[in-house]
Amino acid sequence: MQIILLDKVVNLGNLGDIVRVKDGYARNYLIPAGRARRATETAIKEFEAKRTELEKMAAEKLAVATAQGEKLKGTIVKITQKAGVDGRLFGSVTTFDIAEELGKMGFEVAKANVRLTSGLIKTVGDAKIHVVLHTDMIIEVTVSVYGETA
Repeated sequence: MQIILLDKVVNLGNLGDIVRVKDGYARNYLIPAGRARRATETAIKEFEAKRTELEKMAAEKLAVATAQGEKLKGTIVKITQKAGVDGRLFGSVTTFDIAEELGKMGFEVAKANVRLTSGLIKTVGDAKIHVVLHTDMIIEVTVSVYGETA
């Protein structure tokens, strides 16, 4: 299916690109999320009429993400979990835990935007993670996990 991208999509294209994707990806994800539209003649004409407005909105989103990224850069997230004497956690630190702790610190970050670069955190200590605020704005954050003996 050919679609027009209404937003930048990683590994697919930028705003306004006409690309061919699998039908299910377009119907089940891109179109319902408002990130794409079927590439019909009328849709292309309507897109060209709204192009400057969409580009302006995309620039505003990037500006907001950049401002939040500057505040978030260098942040250390401190999480306490139950751990054994050898430093291994009973369970693991998940993206939900990190997003929740960032929320308590005043940063509204969805758990889907937290990327654990080296897998789940299962030991006490520091770990580097990425927070994706925008497709062009990825911030590295340190997570410090402290052990709490049972």
